[in-house]
This record gives sequence, C-alpha cells and structure tokens, in this order.
Amino acid sequence: EVHLVESRGGLVQPGGSLRLSCAASGFTLRNYGMAWVRQAPGKGFEWVALINGGGTVITYADSMKGRFTCSRDNAKNTLYLQMNSLERDDTAVYYCAKSAFSYSRSAGQYDYWGQGTQVTVSS
Repeated sequence: EVHLVESRGGLVQPGGSLRLSCAASGFTLRNYGMAWVRQAPGKGFEWVALINGGGTVITYADSMKGRFTCSRDNAKNTLYLQMNSLERDDTAVYYCAKSAFSYSRSAGQYDYWGQGTQVTVSS
C-alpha cells in the first residue's frame, strides 16, 4: 500500500527557512515522478515543484524559483523541499504527491497524495 507522509511544518518568520520531507513507502520511489503542491487559505491548489524519478529534471513554479529547492533521495525513499526566504504568501498546506509516471505535469497523473502539512509564515 502506498503511503506518503510529510514531515511536520510549522511557524516560520518571514525571511526564514524550513525543510519539508516526504517519506514514501509501498512503491519504488526512483521509478516515479513526484511533486510538491500547496494550497493557501481560500485558494486552489498550486504546483510548487515537479521532479522526475531520477531527480535530474526539476520544474518550479515561477514564484518559488531561487527560493525553493526540491530534491529526492531514492535510497532513503524520501522527497525534500528546502524553502528559503519564506514570505507570508507562502503560508499554505503543503502536500507531496506521487505521479503514475516518471515525470508528470498533469494533475490527473498524480495518483497518491500525502495528508499535507501546514506551513505558516508570520512574525
């Protein structure tokens, strides 16, 4: 059975940093693309980063470029999101998601999602 479990988020001051992780089980991580997605209060889902199975192709949303870094350690079955220079607008629930393919840009191709973790950026 597939499980995706995000690490605990938390409260961070503007300009601060936070690293999220997503522990994957029940499938061979290296064979599948993964993604981080977020949902801010009162808003729809927003792509944060997409990464292919090998970790060689990573796509970021424009607003995260240069601030967020997505990576994966397939040997540890873990996906990461390093978030730097956090802004109040980064406040959201962050989800990791598994693609049914080695890399996907289509939401419909993501077949499993974690439960989400709250990140709040506030002073």
